[in-house]
Amino acid sequence: MTIKDTPEEWHVAATATPFRGNKTSVRTDDVVMPDGTVARRDYQVHPGSVAVLALDDTGRVLVLRQYRHPVRQRLWEIPAGLLDVPGENPLHAAQRELYEEVHVKAEDWRVLVDVYTTPGGCDEAVRIFLARDLSEAEGERFEVSEEEADMELARVPLDELVRGVLAGDLHNNCLVVGLLSATAVLAGDGFDSLRPAEAPWPARPFEA
Repeated sequence: MTIKDTPEEWHVAATATPFRGNKTSVRTDDVVMPDGTVARRDYQVHPGSVAVLALDDTGRVLVLRQYRHPVRQRLWEIPAGLLDVPGENPLHAAQRELYEEVHVKAEDWRVLVDVYTTPGGCDEAVRIFLARDLSEAEGERFEVSEEEADMELARVPLDELVRGVLAGDLHNNCLVVGLLSATAVLAGDGFDSLRPAEAPWPARPFEA
């Protein structure tokens, strides 16, 4: 048996959008089950996101500490952001986020992992990139606002962050997935075995 996620779409008898927000919305679908019954499913419709695990030449990861109101915590995270433009190339979005949030550029980009953050209640898909060969970006720093204006920046060794995850001290989804994926790759075939930065992404198709 091949262990692989596969596309499938059950019939939707009716659909509505009871809430529309600035970036996301909530959809209600009446989904026909295999036995013919109908079940109502409410979920958040999300444009998708990118995140960047930026690793410097000493094995440290660039992390940001930011207030997240829904969970009432200041979380350590990796640079990340929304795919604001439909069909946007996720690599370009990731490069933009790395520049805007930490004023850094990278010469070596790979796809680290693709995930659905909460597939039971949201259709958000995230592509997490590995970025290496880092250097300071040119030009003026991007002007941040709101929660981002209060962000802290640090460079922390990869293994130290992994210990924090396993100790229950770090909780951000992209941070956790990115760290553990990078650790697995290092213990296996190495970073050069990762997919190229512009590998296809069926969850969010884009123009190369």
